[in-house]
Amino acid sequence: QVQLVESGGGLVQAGGSLRLSCAVSGRTFSTYAMGWFRQAPGKEREFVVAISASGVSTYYLDSVKGRFTISRDNAKNTVYLQMSGLKPEDTAAYYCARGRLRVASSRLTDYDYWGQGTQVTVSS
Repeated sequence: QVQLVESGGGLVQAGGSLRLSCAVSGRTFSTYAMGWFRQAPGKEREFVVAISASGVSTYYLDSVKGRFTISRDNAKNTVYLQMSGLKPEDTAAYYCARGRLRVASSRLTDYDYWGQGTQVTVSS
């Protein structure tokens, strides 16, 4: 059974930074793409960013380009999301997910395992 555990969420002022981590159990972490999604109250879960299995390719939501950076450490089975220049509209529960394939994807259906989420709240 694959388990994903996010950490690093919290309350931050607009313009601030946070670093989210997602630790993944299992020995096949390096063979799958990883993604971060977010869901605000009353809204659908949306794609934020993804990284390929090798870490070479990344894919960002336009509104976070230049502010968010995804990375992965295959030796530690961990994927990170560095967020800077945070805005109130970034407030949401953030979820990491393991892809079904090696390539990065923005589609929810391309991910099969999900973490429990970590809350990010940005005050104005």
